[in-house]
Amino acid sequence: MKTEKREKPCCAAEALRRIRRIEVGGVVVGLAMLDDVLDDVIDRGLAGETAIGDELVRQVKIYNYIPKEAEPLYREALLLAYQNEVKKR
Repeated sequence: MKTEKREKPCCAAEALRRIRRIEVGGVVVGLAMLDDVLDDVIDRGLAGETAIGDELVRQVKIYNYIPKEAEPLYREALLLAYQNEVKKR
């Protein structure tokens, strides 16, 4: 498990480079630090969709606002992004 802290973006331009767009419930949204979150969750080697989804949502919420009522849609989109990232490796 990674114990190192993620580096915060140094400036607005760097923060913008760390935004990744994904489709959530038919709407494209930009999520800050998503690539770092995906890398970390993959490195943790969690088993089971529930544990992976919980960790993805928990970490994404550190850097992004997710409305409570939209959490299931975000979870589904994040799990899809996770699965696509795992396939690339």
